[in-house]
Amino acid sequence: MKETLEFMIKGIVKNPDSVRIEEIPKDQGVVFQVGLADEDVGQLIGKDGRTIKSINILLNAIAGEKQEKFILKVLR
Repeated sequence: MKETLEFMIKGIVKNPDSVRIEEIPKDQGVVFQVGLADEDVGQLIGKDGRTIKSINILLNAIAGEKQEKFILKVLR
């Protein structure tokens, strides 16, 4: 799922080389910490959070088959 998330985010941002994704296993599931350039944070979140919500929906559809749980954190 990390590779899919990275592929989607790199297609959205202006600086795809600055995208860093860290996968941290937790008891409740997995935490994906997404590091971006400052100018890309707003672009990833989108107006009223629409872009990040759409990414979350797509990842939930992928994870639904395996019942995986995850959390997305966007870092600067």
